[in-house]
Amino acid sequence: MTAKKSDEAQAPSFESSRDELAKIVQQLEAGGLTLEESLALWERGEALAAVCQGWLDTTRARLDQAKAPD
Repeated sequence: MTAKKSDEAQAPSFESSRDELAKIVQQLEAGGLTLEESLALWERGEALAAVCQGWLDTTRARLDQAKAPD
């Protein structure tokens, strides 16, 4: 197995990352958290947003490549 395949197998899916990010946003909007809890959730949300953006960027590149003339 190549390193790329191994990384892909360990990367969270777009859907699971998006769903977890939505839950974090709800928690932050609800309030009632300590500063430390809020900061930890914010940092996790930033990481999840980066995962989602990576999926979107990869998908866009694949679509652009598929649409490109041979």
